[in-house]
Amino acid sequence: MGLRAPLTCIHHLSLNTSIRVSENSISELEYRRRINMFTNSRRRELTDEEIREIFFNSDDEGDYNTESSGSDSDSEERLPPNLVSLERNPELGEGDDDVEENPEEGPSVVPCSRPEGPVPVEEVRSSDWRTAVDFTPPGPGIEFDSSISGVQNPPETPTAVNCFKMFLSVETVGEIVEETNRYASEQQGKTAIGVIGKLSKWVPACLNEVYTFLAIALLMGLVRKSTLREYWSTDPVLLTPFFASVFSQDRFLNLLRCLHFVNPAHADTRDPLNKIRNVFNALTSAFKRSFIPYKDLCVDESLMLWKGRLGFRQYIPSKRHRFGIKFFVLCDVVTGYVQDMVIYTGATTSIESIEGLGVSGSVVMTLLAPHLGKGHILYVDNWYSSPTLFQHLLHQGTGACGTVRLNRRGMPTFPKKMKRGEVTFRENGTQLAVKWQDKRDVNFLTTVHPSSMAQSARLDHFTGEPKVKPACVLDYNKKMGAVDRADMITSFVDCARKSTKWYKKLFFHLLDTAVLNAYTVHRKLSEERMPYKDFRLKLVKELIQEHPLPRRSTGGRPCINTPLRLTGRHFPSFVPPTEAQGQSTRRHCRVCLYTTRRKRGEKTNPLHVLLM
Repeated sequence: MGLRAPLTCIHHLSLNTSIRVSENSISELEYRRRINMFTNSRRRELTDEEIREIFFNSDDEGDYNTESSGSDSDSEERLPPNLVSLERNPELGEGDDDVEENPEEGPSVVPCSRPEGPVPVEEVRSSDWRTAVDFTPPGPGIEFDSSISGVQNPPETPTAVNCFKMFLSVETVGEIVEETNRYASEQQGKTAIGVIGKLSKWVPACLNEVYTFLAIALLMGLVRKSTLREYWSTDPVLLTPFFASVFSQDRFLNLLRCLHFVNPAHADTRDPLNKIRNVFNALTSAFKRSFIPYKDLCVDESLMLWKGRLGFRQYIPSKRHRFGIKFFVLCDVVTGYVQDMVIYTGATTSIESIEGLGVSGSVVMTLLAPHLGKGHILYVDNWYSSPTLFQHLLHQGTGACGTVRLNRRGMPTFPKKMKRGEVTFRENGTQLAVKWQDKRDVNFLTTVHPSSMAQSARLDHFTGEPKVKPACVLDYNKKMGAVDRADMITSFVDCARKSTKWYKKLFFHLLDTAVLNAYTVHRKLSEERMPYKDFRLKLVKELIQEHPLPRRSTGGRPCINTPLRLTGRHFPSFVPPTEAQGQSTRRHCRVCLYTTRRKRGEKTNPLHVLLM
């Protein structure tokens, strides 16, 4: 009869060794007696040879003596680190088929390697909690190295346009140019013969033109008007001649109409984001590649307004827009840099599903995957927090803190009625749960903060003394708002406008995010400090200067300069005489004539050219 693994004491067995017992080696009674003898001894770290000696060569208790007798309670002592559970090992005593009987060599010893792959999720039980008194969680146990944090592979010259191109590179824009031209040609082919419309004027776009198009779109976020056509209005009240000097109205609207990002023939139609997946992946990859975050991170939701028909449109009443496309965003707390994001599309959301953590926990683990095991501290709200998730993060070298719902599985019980200012702490050895009564119940869960109170910067109106709050509450209030702050900054000057195509509005939202990250990188690399609005204006100017676009005209001498030339340095250029005009080819300098550099009416250098 083959031996079965006992369910009580066999889990106290070995380090990296799985022992198979042959049928004729020892009797089951003797086997159980040796198990009991081993577990009743004082536990210390045993070598593999000692374990084999106990189980196979010992005849009585005298063959293995401990230095002193230990406690009989298994719950009061921890096992030595080399005693690993064999209770779940299916190879131990499951039958005679896999047992190799060799009386000369004795029982076979099979090495057991450490399992590879994801760390299993350990569920936290409500019964594990107890009242905390001066408790400090052990934390992730890894010291964070901040020396490698910051911008990676920075440009040689940290100008606004170079920082922007770290994310929206020439390769990415080149793909947009190719797909836009392909889509425009396809739409022209669908036009009925004899029909003349705006698209009949289409000419293929180039890289410079698309970069200039993006610059004008960014400028529209700074210069607000109710409709696009008002930017080309000739009404003196609404006149903004700069836009007409860069693009004609029809050309800009044609580019906007034909803006496209992927060839449907090569797209995965099962992906709800197939219209913009390649651009989204390129941008998020650039976000992660260009910056290594600091110690503190936060995960929160963001919402892009969209009230049109869309299968994965969400409703979040706590957000300003309420309806729209939901993002899960990972932000660096120190700089506000958007490190990564995931777009929620329902059951097809691009997250790694982890059993035992649910959707919210799987979102956190997907966003944090490149940053685990480095000593980061994560701040989340109560939609993500749970004792099981925090314990799983702790096992992977990451601390966490956040508000929590008391009905989460594994949470401790707290008094239901508490007076204002009262606080109750519970701990389970690795986590601290807090219930603090302010105007309403405030519930927190943390693996990095002690069970102590701290003074805040605000004063109590009744006593005139600083308010006292739990340490985790003060830290959370300082570090949790990075995602909301990024949304607030971009909301004042965002370039996303109402559109009938959801993926176009999503593209302009991603463009705003790329500009925000470029602003963060520019601040880190240069000593220049400027408001975000000024940075966007500077970026627009540099994009137009670096990618000059000749204005298409039906006649006359074409202008090869950008409209910004009138604010820069200018040099004289001789205009040769012609047969028709002779020496009358002299022109007034446009800069000197219409600026304060020379008083109007003074003689102008005849070598200067009238730049039209």
